[in-house]
Amino acid sequence: MRRLYHLWLSPASRAVRLLLAEKGLEFDAQIEPIWEGREEFLAMSPTGEVPVLVDIGGEVISDVTAICEYLEEAYPDVPMIPGTATERAEIRRLVAWFGTKFQREVTRNLVDEKVMKRFMGMGQPDAQAIRVGHHNISYHMEYLCYLAERRSWLAGETFSLADIVAATQLSCLDYLGDVPWDDFEQAKNWYARIKSRPTFRSLLTDRIGGLKPADHYHDLDF
Repeated sequence: MRRLYHLWLSPASRAVRLLLAEKGLEFDAQIEPIWEGREEFLAMSPTGEVPVLVDIGGEVISDVTAICEYLEEAYPDVPMIPGTATERAEIRRLVAWFGTKFQREVTRNLVDEKVMKRFMGMGQPDAQAIRVGHHNISYHMEYLCYLAERRSWLAGETFSLADIVAATQLSCLDYLGDVPWDDFEQAKNWYARIKSRPTFRSLLTDRIGGLKPADHYHDLDF
Protein backbone atom coordinates (compact mmCIF):
# COMPACT_ATOMS: atom_id res chain seq x y z
CA MET A 1 0.00 0.00 0.00
CA ARG A 2 1.16 3.49 -0.85
CA ARG A 3 1.95 5.50 2.31
CA LEU A 4 1.94 9.24 2.98
CA TYR A 5 3.64 10.70 6.04
CA HIS A 6 1.84 13.92 6.91
CA LEU A 7 0.59 16.34 9.56
CA TRP A 8 -2.95 17.60 10.12
CA LEU A 9 -2.51 21.34 9.46
CA SER A 10 0.36 21.10 7.00
CA PRO A 11 -0.89 22.68 3.74
CA ALA A 12 1.77 20.78 1.79
CA SER A 13 0.60 17.48 3.27
CA ARG A 14 -3.01 18.33 2.52
CA ALA A 15 -2.14 19.22 -1.07
CA VAL A 16 -0.63 15.78 -1.63
CA ARG A 17 -3.58 14.08 0.07
CA LEU A 18 -5.99 15.92 -2.21
CA LEU A 19 -3.90 15.29 -5.32
CA LEU A 20 -3.78 11.55 -4.57
CA ALA A 21 -7.55 11.52 -4.06
CA GLU A 22 -8.21 13.43 -7.30
CA LYS A 23 -6.10 10.91 -9.17
CA GLY A 24 -7.97 8.02 -7.54
CA LEU A 25 -4.84 6.62 -5.89
CA GLU A 26 -5.32 4.73 -2.64
CA PHE A 27 -2.93 5.46 0.19
CA ASP A 28 -2.42 5.01 3.89
CA ALA A 29 -1.99 8.33 5.71
CA GLN A 30 0.35 8.22 8.70
CA ILE A 31 0.79 11.15 11.07
CA GLU A 32 4.48 11.96 11.48
CA PRO A 33 5.40 13.89 14.66
CA ILE A 34 8.31 15.77 13.10
CA TRP A 35 9.24 17.31 16.46
CA GLU A 36 10.43 13.87 17.60
CA GLY A 37 13.09 13.71 14.87
CA ARG A 38 12.74 9.96 14.25
CA GLU A 39 15.85 8.55 12.59
CA GLU A 40 13.76 6.41 10.24
CA PHE A 41 11.86 9.46 9.05
CA LEU A 42 14.97 11.63 8.69
CA ALA A 43 16.43 8.93 6.44
CA MET A 44 13.50 9.54 4.09
CA SER A 45 13.30 13.31 4.59
CA PRO A 46 16.68 14.88 5.39
CA THR A 47 14.94 18.23 6.00
CA GLY A 48 12.76 16.60 8.64
CA GLU A 49 9.64 17.98 6.98
CA VAL A 50 6.41 16.45 5.73
CA PRO A 51 5.03 15.33 3.37
CA VAL A 52 6.90 12.20 2.35
CA LEU A 53 5.38 9.70 -0.07
CA VAL A 54 6.38 6.05 -0.27
CA ASP A 55 4.87 4.70 -3.49
CA ILE A 56 3.74 1.14 -4.10
CA GLY A 57 7.08 0.21 -5.67
CA GLY A 58 9.02 1.47 -2.66
CA GLU A 59 9.97 4.80 -4.24
CA VAL A 60 10.50 7.46 -1.56
CA ILE A 61 9.78 11.05 -2.55
CA SER A 62 10.05 14.01 -0.20
CA ASP A 63 9.17 17.71 -0.71
CA VAL A 64 5.71 18.71 -1.82
CA THR A 65 6.78 20.03 -5.24
CA ALA A 66 8.75 16.88 -6.02
CA ILE A 67 5.86 14.68 -4.92
CA CYS A 68 3.28 16.55 -7.01
CA GLU A 69 5.46 16.51 -10.10
CA TYR A 70 6.22 12.82 -9.55
CA LEU A 71 2.53 11.94 -9.26
CA GLU A 72 1.74 13.97 -12.37
CA GLU A 73 4.34 12.10 -14.39
CA ALA A 74 3.83 8.63 -12.89
CA TYR A 75 0.01 8.75 -12.97
CA PRO A 76 -0.98 10.95 -15.93
CA ASP A 77 -4.48 9.53 -16.50
CA VAL A 78 -6.06 12.30 -14.40
CA PRO A 79 -3.84 15.31 -15.17
CA MET A 80 -3.70 18.11 -12.64
CA ILE A 81 -1.21 20.18 -14.65
CA PRO A 82 -3.02 19.97 -18.00
CA GLY A 83 -3.03 22.02 -21.17
CA THR A 84 -0.52 23.73 -23.40
CA ALA A 85 2.97 24.72 -22.27
CA THR A 86 1.65 28.21 -21.51
CA GLU A 87 -1.30 26.86 -19.54
CA ARG A 88 0.92 24.53 -17.54
CA ALA A 89 3.27 27.42 -16.80
CA GLU A 90 0.36 29.42 -15.38
CA ILE A 91 -0.65 26.51 -13.15
CA ARG A 92 2.91 26.22 -11.84
CA ARG A 93 3.13 29.98 -11.30
CA LEU A 94 0.04 29.91 -9.09
CA VAL A 95 1.24 26.79 -7.29
CA ALA A 96 4.38 28.74 -6.39
CA TRP A 97 2.33 31.82 -5.43
CA PHE A 98 0.11 29.99 -2.95
CA GLY A 99 2.55 27.27 -1.94
CA THR A 100 5.48 29.63 -1.29
CA LYS A 101 4.41 33.28 -1.11
CA PHE A 102 1.08 32.71 0.66
CA GLN A 103 2.71 30.14 2.96
CA ARG A 104 5.48 32.59 3.91
CA GLU A 105 3.33 35.70 4.30
CA VAL A 106 0.17 34.24 5.83
CA THR A 107 0.15 30.59 6.90
CA ARG A 108 3.51 30.64 8.64
CA ASN A 109 2.40 33.65 10.69
CA LEU A 110 -0.90 32.09 11.73
CA VAL A 111 -0.86 28.29 11.69
CA ASP A 112 2.78 27.93 12.70
CA GLU A 113 2.47 30.49 15.49
CA LYS A 114 -0.85 29.27 16.84
CA VAL A 115 -0.41 25.52 16.44
CA MET A 116 3.06 24.30 15.48
CA LYS A 117 4.91 26.24 18.16
CA ARG A 118 2.97 24.32 20.78
CA PHE A 119 3.91 20.93 19.34
CA MET A 120 7.51 21.95 18.70
CA GLY A 121 7.92 23.31 22.23
CA MET A 122 8.95 26.71 20.90
CA GLY A 123 7.16 28.88 23.44
CA GLN A 124 4.25 31.27 23.13
CA PRO A 125 2.84 32.58 19.82
CA ASP A 126 4.32 35.82 18.56
CA ALA A 127 1.49 38.37 18.63
CA GLN A 128 3.23 40.58 16.06
CA ALA A 129 3.58 37.69 13.61
CA ILE A 130 -0.13 36.91 14.01
CA ARG A 131 -1.03 40.53 13.29
CA VAL A 132 1.13 40.41 10.16
CA GLY A 133 -0.60 37.23 9.01
CA HIS A 134 -4.04 38.76 9.48
CA HIS A 135 -2.94 41.85 7.57
CA ASN A 136 -1.40 39.90 4.69
CA ILE A 137 -4.32 37.56 4.12
CA SER A 138 -6.52 40.38 2.79
CA TYR A 139 -4.06 41.13 0.00
CA HIS A 140 -4.01 37.48 -1.05
CA MET A 141 -7.79 37.16 -0.83
CA GLU A 142 -8.15 40.15 -3.14
CA TYR A 143 -5.89 38.43 -5.66
CA LEU A 144 -7.84 35.19 -5.33
CA CYS A 145 -11.06 37.12 -6.01
CA TYR A 146 -9.43 38.71 -9.06
CA LEU A 147 -8.64 35.26 -10.45
CA ALA A 148 -12.03 33.76 -9.53
CA GLU A 149 -13.92 36.60 -11.24
CA ARG A 150 -12.12 36.09 -14.54
CA ARG A 151 -11.68 32.33 -14.78
CA SER A 152 -13.70 29.18 -14.18
CA TRP A 153 -10.87 27.95 -11.92
CA LEU A 154 -7.80 29.77 -10.68
CA ALA A 155 -5.49 28.94 -13.59
CA GLY A 156 -8.08 28.73 -16.34
CA GLU A 157 -11.02 26.64 -17.45
CA THR A 158 -9.94 23.42 -15.70
CA PHE A 159 -9.62 22.44 -12.05
CA SER A 160 -5.90 22.00 -11.46
CA LEU A 161 -3.05 21.73 -9.00
CA ALA A 162 -3.27 25.51 -8.58
CA ASP A 163 -6.74 25.14 -7.03
CA ILE A 164 -5.53 22.26 -4.85
CA VAL A 165 -2.59 24.19 -3.42
CA ALA A 166 -4.57 27.38 -2.81
CA ALA A 167 -7.50 25.52 -1.22
CA THR A 168 -5.34 23.46 1.10
CA GLN A 169 -3.54 26.58 2.34
CA LEU A 170 -6.90 28.17 3.10
CA SER A 171 -8.30 24.99 4.65
CA CYS A 172 -5.66 25.09 7.39
CA LEU A 173 -6.46 28.73 8.15
CA ASP A 174 -10.17 28.00 7.99
CA TYR A 175 -9.76 25.34 10.69
CA LEU A 176 -8.61 28.16 12.96
CA GLY A 177 -11.35 30.54 11.78
CA ASP A 178 -8.76 32.95 10.34
CA VAL A 179 -10.20 33.46 6.83
CA PRO A 180 -12.38 36.61 6.44
CA TRP A 181 -14.75 34.94 3.99
CA ASP A 182 -17.57 37.46 4.30
CA ASP A 183 -15.32 40.20 2.89
CA PHE A 184 -14.40 38.21 -0.22
CA GLU A 185 -17.50 36.72 -1.83
CA GLN A 186 -15.89 35.45 -5.04
CA ALA A 187 -13.19 33.61 -3.10
CA LYS A 188 -15.82 32.17 -0.78
CA ASN A 189 -17.85 30.85 -3.74
CA TRP A 190 -14.74 29.30 -5.30
CA TYR A 191 -13.81 27.60 -2.03
CA ALA A 192 -17.36 26.33 -1.52
CA ARG A 193 -17.14 24.56 -4.88
CA ILE A 194 -13.94 22.84 -3.79
CA LYS A 195 -15.33 21.94 -0.35
CA SER A 196 -18.16 20.19 -2.15
CA ARG A 197 -15.83 17.89 -4.10
CA PRO A 198 -15.95 14.33 -2.70
CA THR A 199 -12.15 14.26 -2.63
CA PHE A 200 -12.06 17.17 -0.18
CA ARG A 201 -14.28 15.64 2.47
CA SER A 202 -11.56 13.71 4.28
CA LEU A 203 -9.85 17.03 5.04
CA LEU A 204 -13.05 18.33 6.61
CA THR A 205 -13.08 15.44 9.08
CA ASP A 206 -9.59 16.19 10.41
CA ARG A 207 -9.51 16.95 14.12
CA ILE A 208 -6.57 17.92 16.33
CA GLY A 209 -6.69 16.94 19.98
CA GLY A 210 -7.32 19.97 22.16
CA LEU A 211 -8.01 22.25 19.18
CA LYS A 212 -11.59 22.43 17.98
CA PRO A 213 -12.14 23.68 14.41
CA ALA A 214 -14.23 26.74 13.62
CA ASP A 215 -17.95 25.96 13.72
CA HIS A 216 -18.34 26.38 9.95
CA TYR A 217 -15.23 24.36 9.05
CA HIS A 218 -17.02 21.16 7.94
CA ASP A 219 -20.14 22.93 6.63
CA LEU A 220 -20.27 22.84 2.82
CA ASP A 221 -22.43 25.99 2.84
CA PHE A 222 -20.27 27.75 5.43
